[in-house]
Amino acid sequence: MTATHAPARTAVLQLTGVSKTFGAVQALKDIDFDVHAGEVVALVGDNGAGKSTLVKTIAGVYTPDSGRMVFGGRQVAVGSPAEAQQLGIATVFQDLALCDNLDVVANLFLGREIHRGRALDEVSMEQESWRLLRQLSAKIPSVRIPVASLSGGQRQTVAIARSLLGEPKVVMLDEPTAALGVAQTAEVLNLVERLRENGLAVILISHNMSDVMAVADRVNVLRLGRNNGTFAVSDTSSQEIIAAITGATTNAVSERASRREKTPDLGQADGPQLEKGTDR
Repeated sequence: MTATHAPARTAVLQLTGVSKTFGAVQALKDIDFDVHAGEVVALVGDNGAGKSTLVKTIAGVYTPDSGRMVFGGRQVAVGSPAEAQQLGIATVFQDLALCDNLDVVANLFLGREIHRGRALDEVSMEQESWRLLRQLSAKIPSVRIPVASLSGGQRQTVAIARSLLGEPKVVMLDEPTAALGVAQTAEVLNLVERLRENGLAVILISHNMSDVMAVADRVNVLRLGRNNGTFAVSDTSSQEIIAAITGATTNAVSERASRREKTPDLGQADGPQLEKGTDR
């Protein structure tokens, strides 16, 4: 499935025929997925569609039963989250995994502290913290305040900035705007755009169609563990995507919708949201 707007270039990350079972449950079946540098691809689907399983497979939490993953033009096998991180795949999960009692610098470098001799190199870590935050045009008043005192949007900023340590090529964001207000959501969406402008490949998992239509270049729909269409946001509407999510359209119809040239439906920017819940 190829979006009409995508240029002929090599994907940073490409999955082909990926399947995963848990006992008798087929969580993923023959999944194809790709993302390019400087592109935001949204991964959407109803509860139980397989989004979380696919994300954890890419992140090295799960090992696929079959299929292949190509990263940077070569086939790879990711056996753990540490291997995924070393490869250049960073993941910001929904719980953020931040320590509220520590300041921004300590959270950014937790487990990856810079030392000078036996002591921590606080100056270098603080300078690197500001560099990462400036790269994201972040609105953090100080890197020495506890994370507990930050807003939801600022906490997301810290988590995303931490994911940039090690200079990844792919960043996955799991429900980054969940439970955020309007202003904080706009702040996080701006961060997503900064990641794209910096040439990173971004995978956005979201139940919020307004967020998806606002920042994504393409939308990949999963339904019951299978691909059910890839849509170019500039050539489709939120209703077509929701139809693929709910099963009102088949995979073949979704592909035709993604290729059809039409005027962007700007009026759908505030489209309906899917009910959020636990996804297998």
